[in-house]
Amino acid sequence: MSQQIKNYEEKMQKTINTLLDEFNTIRVGRANPHVLDRITVDYYGSPTPVAQVGNISVPEARMLVIQPWDGTLLKAVEKAINESDLGIHPSNDGKVIRLVFPELTEDRRKELTKETKKKGENAKVAIRNIRRDAMDAFKKAQKANEMTEDELKTVEDGVQKLTDKFVSEIDRHIENKNKEILSV
Repeated sequence: MSQQIKNYEEKMQKTINTLLDEFNTIRVGRANPHVLDRITVDYYGSPTPVAQVGNISVPEARMLVIQPWDGTLLKAVEKAINESDLGIHPSNDGKVIRLVFPELTEDRRKELTKETKKKGENAKVAIRNIRRDAMDAFKKAQKANEMTEDELKTVEDGVQKLTDKFVSEIDRHIENKNKEILSV
């Protein structure tokens, strides 16, 4: 049984990792190369992440510089950034693309905290769905006489404790991200 619980724990941990990846893509007023993670460029017919077609550097606190390895990609990278929901307009000087991150307004910061909470709630729903799947699987095993009622109760308590642990971890990550967003 402990191996089955381990499997569900791994699924819950993957949910947390996915949430943290999503949090990395939220722009918080200073340059973070992870905001480009979801942006892809058409590179010889295949969608390729920006990070794989050039060098991304952070020369200043609020600026990213993208230097494509292939100079012909400048326009494609610029177009991909413009079409994304990043909200920053790139400047192209013929060799590199500069992204200057403006200071976030108070309203935008509040919007970002709402977005953070929404992503956190989605992660909590995913954790609870994993719990439901685990409970269903263990109840089926008990009905098939693969475990006793006492074992079922023990396993259900373990799954619930895991769920509580991961939900509180999500709450902690939401709180930390919101502090980061709201700090000026």
